[in-house]
Amino acid sequence: MADYVIAIDQGTTSSRAIIFDKKGSIVSTGQLEHEQILPKPGWVEHDANEIWRNVQEVVGQALSRATLTRHDIAAVGITNQRETAVVWDKNTGQPVYNAIVWQDTRTQDIVDRLAADGGVERFKQIVGLPLATYFSGTKIAWILENVPGAREKAEAGDLLFGTTDCWVLWNLTGGTDGGVHATDVTNASRTLFMDLETLQWRDDILEVFGVPRSMLPEIKSSSEVYGTVHGSSLLRETPVAGILGDQQAATFGQAAFTPGESKNTYGTGCFLIFNTGEEIVHSKNGLLTTLGYKLGDQPAHYALEGSIAVTGSLIQWLRDQLGIIGSAPEVEALAKSVDDNGGVYFVPAFSGLFAPYWRADARGAIVGMTRYVNKGHIARAALEATAFQTREVLDAVNADSGVNLAELKVDGGMTANSELMQFQADILGVDVVRPVVAETTALGAAYAAGLAVGFWSGLDDLSANWQEDARWTPQLDEAERDRQLRLWKKAVTKSMEWVDDDVR
Repeated sequence: MADYVIAIDQGTTSSRAIIFDKKGSIVSTGQLEHEQILPKPGWVEHDANEIWRNVQEVVGQALSRATLTRHDIAAVGITNQRETAVVWDKNTGQPVYNAIVWQDTRTQDIVDRLAADGGVERFKQIVGLPLATYFSGTKIAWILENVPGAREKAEAGDLLFGTTDCWVLWNLTGGTDGGVHATDVTNASRTLFMDLETLQWRDDILEVFGVPRSMLPEIKSSSEVYGTVHGSSLLRETPVAGILGDQQAATFGQAAFTPGESKNTYGTGCFLIFNTGEEIVHSKNGLLTTLGYKLGDQPAHYALEGSIAVTGSLIQWLRDQLGIIGSAPEVEALAKSVDDNGGVYFVPAFSGLFAPYWRADARGAIVGMTRYVNKGHIARAALEATAFQTREVLDAVNADSGVNLAELKVDGGMTANSELMQFQADILGVDVVRPVVAETTALGAAYAAGLAVGFWSGLDDLSANWQEDARWTPQLDEAERDRQLRLWKKAVTKSMEWVDDDVR
């Protein structure tokens, strides 16, 4: 009998495979980073073929490190960077262009063109999202408009689109030899094309974007058997049975199944999701309305989401672009080398400002600099930016829900940084709680797959697995909290109105 489930976590900076047992504990992990391709300011791309090669390799790493084979694995779950768009030729299996990453801002002209008739909220009542470069719809349109021959191939029915879950699923299940072209409702809800009520593609919106429906995958639930792994793969014949976009997967992994429950994931970006149950809630405070999950034939569950573009990737930027740290974990020691931020505030609007502002004209800004400031202050300000942005999103959630959250469940790689988590509690004024298994994104995908094949019997099994690992309680007095928030908001205003006709 198979005693484990494997999750493929195809993220923004790396791909991982994590094997879980029935208690939701990690058995083994494989991980490889992929190249961040930055051809121009504001452009962010990935090599989709490199991602697929890495996925295959990390699966092998995870299996070998646990001395397991495919016979030990009950199901495969997939979670992924949600809005990153891959367009490929279904006959050759080759992408027609690099994957355009969710952080990429090159499509602002397309956004402006579409918003000229009805504004950025033109389709928001239907799809839950404003027109923005963030979502994959404009990225597909850009490829069709700018890659030679892409439009003609798409019109002929030869091109397929998918977010990276879809790309991995298609390749896992055979690729050009009968690969399954499907995605789940959570990823579909990030395209600008899916009707929140019907959970189907909207032909009228596709027509406005100029995207042929033949390119789009079939929309499935988050927990069902989509197909089996094909060919000579180490996981051949294993059912692929769960797909959740990364932030929804983290929410599922946190066992936040009840309306009113929430989580905040600290990864490349930072994403706070608030479960609204079977009710579609439209935000009045800059949040997104999105799908939370759908299990088989059961009703869909919805959520409000606050999306922050740059958090963990800011630390990567300090490492790779500035070189002031040699590895990401070093940022905590560097930040602790100073007592405070020295008056420095770092607004990392590298892709504009996401929730709750949605300002495409913003760009990154470091303000409050004096000669007193050193690299420790810069590192501290970079960490604090994550906490400040989360506070603003949480304020929006509280305003939309009418209920102030009593504590914040957190997960993701940055939660290992105790200095950051303490400051997060300080600036929120509520407890911050981390579970034993902080890799809740992969865990959520494993849960969805395991439920579909009966590895777990229901949500109660999953809730019973959740255990608290660490808790941070606020230590900052209210006056100092208010002062720092005031300065942060002042800094945010300095990042706005930077982009104009000759600056991108």
